[in-house]
Amino acid sequence: MDITPPVAADRQLIQGYGKGGFRVSGTRHSGSILVLPRLTLAWPLQDIEKLTIDDLAPIRDAEDATGVLLLGCGDKGALIAPDLRAEVRSWGVVIEAMGTGAACRTYNVLLSEDRDVAAALIAID
Repeated sequence: MDITPPVAADRQLIQGYGKGGFRVSGTRHSGSILVLPRLTLAWPLQDIEKLTIDDLAPIRDAEDATGVLLLGCGDKGALIAPDLRAEVRSWGVVIEAMGTGAACRTYNVLLSEDRDVAAALIAID
């Protein structure tokens, strides 16, 4: 039984995660990544505690609008500093932090609903 959600062919679907990387739309990415609806980028962040607003600039500057940013924090969720959360909100984006696995699954569901979603994902082993 195929449980892959239906999404448009030009969308970035997260197909797998673990072993230090991700598989997105048939391409293996090592390390952390930023996933936008039509583009996946390498993301140098490895520790959620070191997250700064500059780390999220590609989300702010993306051509496609983002309404929800899912932050995959690694093995478990983390709290987002109120000032960082407020700055992202000023872009018109709601940020939600959770474990990387949950962020991957939630991203795919929202993408299948044609929502304006992006994910910033820290790789896990």
